[in-house]
Amino acid sequence: MHPIDALNEIAYLLERERSSRYKSKAFRTAADAIAALPPEVLNDPERLRRTKGIGDSTYAVIRQAIDGDVPAYLVDLRERVGAAGRTELRTKLRGDLHSHSDWSDGTTTIELMVDSARRLGHEYLALTDHSPRLRVANGLSPDRLREQLGVVAGLSGEGFTLLSGIEVDILEDGELDQEPELLDRLDIVVASAHSKLRMDAGPMTRRLVTAVSDPHVDVLGHVTGRLVEGARGTRPQSTFDARAVFEACAENGVAVEINSRPERQDPPDELIAIALEIGCLFSIDSDAHAPGQLSLIDYGAERAERAGVPAERIVTTWPLERLRAWAHGGGAERGGV
Repeated sequence: MHPIDALNEIAYLLERERSSRYKSKAFRTAADAIAALPPEVLNDPERLRRTKGIGDSTYAVIRQAIDGDVPAYLVDLRERVGAAGRTELRTKLRGDLHSHSDWSDGTTTIELMVDSARRLGHEYLALTDHSPRLRVANGLSPDRLREQLGVVAGLSGEGFTLLSGIEVDILEDGELDQEPELLDRLDIVVASAHSKLRMDAGPMTRRLVTAVSDPHVDVLGHVTGRLVEGARGTRPQSTFDARAVFEACAENGVAVEINSRPERQDPPDELIAIALEIGCLFSIDSDAHAPGQLSLIDYGAERAERAGVPAERIVTTWPLERLRAWAHGGGAERGGV
C-alpha cells in the first residue's frame, strides 16, 4: 500500500479508538509531509528521515509501506479496533446530524470531515460546532458562525450535502446560546446542556422543556450529560422528569439524540424506552470530533436496534428532502408521531 494511505488509515483508526488527538495528528502530519515531497525522496532513507513532520513511528510505517508490507502499526490497530457489527439498522442510516471541526473543538478541517463522511457512504452530514458560551471548546461567536456558513455553502455536491448547523448550549434558564436570526439560517440545530448538569430535578426539567419548546431546536443532544467510561472519567447523569421532557420533544417534533460515543451511551436504555413509548423521534449521531469518529454511529445503531427503535422514527434514516422539511418546521413529522 502507499505510505500516505497507511498513515491516513492509522490516523482514522486512532480517532475511532478515541486515542490522544496528538497521536492521530502526528500521522496526518506525516502524510501531508510526504505528499509534498518529490517522489525520489521516498527512496532516500536519510533525506526522508530528516523531513520535518516525520518521527520514529511514522518513519517506520513509511519504510514498511515502501517495502511492500502492511505496516506493523496498522496491522495491530486493525486487530485492536476492529469494527462494530453492521446491523440492519446501520445500513438504513443516511447521515449524521452532530459533528465538529477545528473551528471549535474538533481536530481537523471541515474538508476532512466531509471526505470521511463521503467515504462512509453518508448522503449528508450536519456540521454542528459549539456556540460561544462554551469557551473551553472555542465556541463560535456570531461573526465566526456567519463566516463558517460561507465555507459550508461550498462543500456540497456529487450526491453529498453538508448541512449548516450548530450544537447550541442550553443556558440555565433554557434559552439558547446564539442569536435567533442566525439560528433561523441554519439547517440543523442540536441543543445540549454542558454546564450546571447537577441542577435539582425541577429546574433541570424546566430548563430542558424550555429548550425543546424553542422552534429553532431540531435535536436534543446527549440529554443526561453522563459519562460512563473513557479518558475524562465518569460523570453521573442529570436528574429530571424524563417523561415531561420527552413529552415536550414529541409535542414539538424534536428528535431525541441517541449519542453514539461509547463514553456517553446517552440516553440510558431506560430513557430510550420512555421516549419510545411517548412517541418521540430519534436521531442517531456520532458527535464526532475527528474523521475516524464519524464511524462511531455503528455503536449508536447497535443500541437503537437493541432497544427496538423503529427505523421510520429515526430522522437520520430519512432522505434529505424529508429531513429538511422536518427541520424547517414542515410536514406532519414536526408535530410528533
